[in-house]
Amino acid sequence: MKTLVVLSGKCTRIELSHRTKTLRRNCHETKQKATAKKTLSIVAIITFAFLTLTNFASAQDSQDNKFHNKFRVSSTTFKNNSILPISAIHNITLPDGTNGCSIDGSPGGDESPELSWKGVPRGTASFVVITFDTLGFTHWGMYNILPTITELPENAGVAGSAYGQQVVNTYGDISYGGPCPPANFPPNVHQYVFTVYALDQELELLSSTNFPATADTLYNALVEAGEHGHILARASITGLYSTTPEKPAAR
Repeated sequence: MKTLVVLSGKCTRIELSHRTKTLRRNCHETKQKATAKKTLSIVAIITFAFLTLTNFASAQDSQDNKFHNKFRVSSTTFKNNSILPISAIHNITLPDGTNGCSIDGSPGGDESPELSWKGVPRGTASFVVITFDTLGFTHWGMYNILPTITELPENAGVAGSAYGQQVVNTYGDISYGGPCPPANFPPNVHQYVFTVYALDQELELLSSTNFPATADTLYNALVEAGEHGHILARASITGLYSTTPEKPAAR
């Protein structure tokens, strides 16, 4: 019988042996371990980037609080930890003509909600707004918003917006893209976090016609800005949404 021998992490068939099954199993386990290590490394890098960005901003928030300058964001479109209105929901038309992104098939407005912020730190040179589904989807990214702007009206995230530069969202559009969570696929209720960052500089993102700036590009720029102390403060507000009908109460 043929056998497999592990050489530098690879499997090579080189000779006959009664230990074929044992060596094959060892080779398979070696491959599994290598794949697991690579996966864990990628997850660790992504997690570290987001934790780093959060820690930078949190440290700045603590400093701002000492001077009674608490940066905060609110919305007239929805309240924190409440259901987002249909005006902010995405549209995907199903064969029957209904909207697959709403719980009852109603058309969504796909308009970014109104956002306003107070307690702007001294030295702010620009703002960044990001809308992020906590399951890993970026629905909106706008940067280099002027420091004189403390409110974005509804639908400020339209393509070609005059309020700031935008990045490609989860749908591949350079604009705001509303929620569209799948039905009956837990967790049924998704959380959409709208975060505003105050920076003491503008961001320079590599972008071109063929390769526009993406959410990853924006996150990387924010991490770098945080490393150099350019994030003065951040504030968030969370909206909820689900396309899964509620189950009737048990009798």
